Amino acid sequence: MTEASTPDGTSSHTAGAQLERQKIMATLAAAAPDAIAEKFHALQAADYELVRQPETGLVMVRGRMGGTGNPFNLGEVTVTRCVVRLATGETGSSYSLGRNKEKALHTALIDARWQRDEERAQIEQDIITPLAEAHAAAGETVKQETEATKVNFFTMVRGDN
Repeated sequence: MTEASTPDGTSSHTAGAQLERQKIMATLAAAAPDAIAEKFHALQAADYELVRQPETGLVMVRGRMGGTGNPFNLGEVTVTRCVVRLATGETGSSYSLGRNKEKALHTALIDARWQRDEERAQIEQDIITPLAEAHAAAGETVKQETEATKVNFFTMVRGDN
């Protein structure tokens, strides 16, 4: 069986794994630092080295009016990044909003360990799925609270034209 190639020349299997990893990284980035720490500490320790220690910097955020207008510089946000390499060779990285270096380190280690076939299912079951469900529940709560304060405006037409 042959693998299909994507426009950038990678195999479709590699592209699928990259999309899956992006989803996992988005889930980890959106999670609260204490939730990440709780899930991380439930894992067994793994040997790793810091390729890039957790460090904080600024990133320029760009916006568009209505999502379709011309882009403009909205402002700067604080981001913390980290890169680790496991003793088995997998490299994990993380970028997260804010200054929480511990979250950046834990997220990078979870990313690296998720790349190991032996640990992927456990990481997805014990860490990613609960964090994604918690994020979805929080979003639904905000949606319900917003809906409760919604005001419906209407215009009544009078008969005297």
